[in-house]
Amino acid sequence: MRAWRVHENGEPERVLRLEEVEEPSCGPGEALIEVEAASLNFLDVLLCRGGYQERPEPPFIPGAEAAGRVLEAGPQTGLEPGGRVVALTRPRGAFAERVAVPATGLFPVPEEMPPEKAAALPIVYQTAHFALHRRAGLEAGETVLVHAGAGGVGSAAIQLARAAGARVIATAGSEEKLRICRGLGAELALDYRRQDVIGAVKEATGGRGADVVFDPVGGDVFDASRRCVAFEGRLLVIGFAGGRIAEAPTNHVLLKNYSVVGVHWGLYQSVMPELVREVHEELLGLYASGEIDPLIGEAVPFEELPAALARLGAGRTVGKVVARVGS
Repeated sequence: MRAWRVHENGEPERVLRLEEVEEPSCGPGEALIEVEAASLNFLDVLLCRGGYQERPEPPFIPGAEAAGRVLEAGPQTGLEPGGRVVALTRPRGAFAERVAVPATGLFPVPEEMPPEKAAALPIVYQTAHFALHRRAGLEAGETVLVHAGAGGVGSAAIQLARAAGARVIATAGSEEKLRICRGLGAELALDYRRQDVIGAVKEATGGRGADVVFDPVGGDVFDASRRCVAFEGRLLVIGFAGGRIAEAPTNHVLLKNYSVVGVHWGLYQSVMPELVREVHEELLGLYASGEIDPLIGEAVPFEELPAALARLGAGRTVGKVVARVGS
């Protein structure tokens, strides 16, 4: 079978090689999946660069999530060949034509759901759901500020916040991305490159600020977020796509009575796996009702995966980027 492998760390277009590799076999508690679509994530860029918290020894196959069909199911999986699933292979393994995955990382999806959308569902929607509901305790009528609203996790957060009855303000860096944010349900979309985000958020909220701030960027964006979060607000730390890991002065947190809340969704997979499965079922219900719909910015052929991953790493994509692998 074919797979993209990393033999040395560096930029994706330089270090990824499409190779013939040995077919994986599934052991007890695992299933062999024929991959139809693989979703690209920023963590894949970091894996290629050697900058992710887990640093596998080369050669390795990146890729954290995929959609496909069960080819073979080992004992004690409860799965049947032919069933459609999404697979969480994080942090690696999905950029291949077939992958063996523990049953704990496999989730059923309906036949009518396109594989590109199925592959785009797990990580960003689970992250946004856990952030907004479990970590922030979002309530209907509250205001949510979503940074990088046209990105994968940002677009998921806008849709989920709207589905929960919240008012959404989003930030993005171009007119095209602002249009996307408004189309997803943001009441107000702000160009962080040209507008005073802090002032605009305060004006839009009558001086109060945002009840919940969803920040996957970090750095300067986190610093600005501290200044426009409301009294008893919740500032969600989703990631550090901006590169710099910001610090929160605890005197400021105390004086404004807000919370800085970490969101490491991957930890829930190992600590509370049944809750992850419950949220998956809820997300499928929201998809069926039309309240969420994964934003697919690009669906590229499998052979063009490295170039698409490079665009993602450079911030030149919107929504989710997926690679079509098989039929």
